[in-house]
Amino acid sequence: MKKWTQKLIGDIEVNKDITLLLVIGGLYALSIALSNTFVNVFLWKQSEDLIKLSIYNLSAVIMQPITFILAGRWAKKIDRIIVLRLGVISLSCFYLTVLILSDQAGKYLILLGALLGIGYGFYWLSFHVLTFEITEPETRDFFNGFLGLLTSFAGMIGPIFAGFVITYMEDLIGYQVIFSGSLFLFSVAVFLSFFLGRRSAKGEYRLAEGFSYRKEYRHWKNILHANFFQGLREGSFIFVVIVWLYIATGSELAIGTYGLITSFLSFICYFIVGRFLPKTKRKYAVLIGGTILYFAVFIIAFGADFTHLIIYGVFASIAYPLLLVPYLSLTYDVIGSSRDAATMRVEYIVVRELFLNFGRIASILILIVAILSLGEEKGVPIALLFLGLGHFVIFWFIKDISLPESNKKESYSALKKR
Repeated sequence: MKKWTQKLIGDIEVNKDITLLLVIGGLYALSIALSNTFVNVFLWKQSEDLIKLSIYNLSAVIMQPITFILAGRWAKKIDRIIVLRLGVISLSCFYLTVLILSDQAGKYLILLGALLGIGYGFYWLSFHVLTFEITEPETRDFFNGFLGLLTSFAGMIGPIFAGFVITYMEDLIGYQVIFSGSLFLFSVAVFLSFFLGRRSAKGEYRLAEGFSYRKEYRHWKNILHANFFQGLREGSFIFVVIVWLYIATGSELAIGTYGLITSFLSFICYFIVGRFLPKTKRKYAVLIGGTILYFAVFIIAFGADFTHLIIYGVFASIAYPLLLVPYLSLTYDVIGSSRDAATMRVEYIVVRELFLNFGRIASILILIVAILSLGEEKGVPIALLFLGLGHFVIFWFIKDISLPESNKKESYSALKKR
């Protein structure tokens, strides 16, 4: 068994905390795959207005950076495990609120978006900090690759199951069953978090210093700019493609089928990239992934029927692992090489997430302006062609990043338990 596992993951030491964090990340991914895909459809069906749906998503990405700032302070003063639980509990409250509001949910888009943003902010701040602490440079590609593999597996089974339930049950009952399932999965994640070793950071919360350090350290500045452009694409694409799928087919089951096909491909690609991509080829993988993602936009920009959307999804499923596994690992490595990384890891993660969400906010605002100026039919494709450049641009910020190799374990990993 041990030999088989070693062949599967390579010569990597996987400790209890890495395993637990991967399981929690997998449960989160399954819960999101079950419900979050369909929340946008659920809300869109109540208004059939992309502007209103954009406002819901804008509310979420505005609350995320605000929550990140607060969560960073709490993670520094209390314990990031507690912050992780707050994130999962907040997301549970979001789905509970959607269940309670039911067919009136469309009247409370800003409230729902804010709740979702608060949950994301607490969850992702703590998850990224824990990833930063629990992994070492030599285990990060494995961790990001395996997490991507779990996310893809969740994306395979979650949407198709949810689509089947919603399609073959009365509309509202189907949605209630799926949202309740997400609540249960989040509860299990909270329970498992009690088995993670407690982690705390000492010292002042030096967020301003994390911002200003980009003027001194070019690699940090470049990573932050890359994160902004990552957000520039993600902000709008994350919900527009799903809505287009529903408009093209009128079927939640079709959305589930799309998720099954694209996530199966991502599942394979995440495994291959996480297991076999050498560190020396990271930047080439980011360039190839970003290029494929941009050219894939042209497939749907002028013909968003189900066939074109499936073809787009196939290309995106191959490209995302190529881009994200090495790019996220490089991001953590740059943070690890930054000044006072042992004591300022929380601040660096918060600043990184602020830039990512600034990009998402800009993305949705550009989409709204395009729709108001040109109408939905012309405005959305033009906005997506512009915003789709985001991932392609990442390479040009990271191409000159060169970090020295080190056989030493990063010092912040030693600050684990108390």
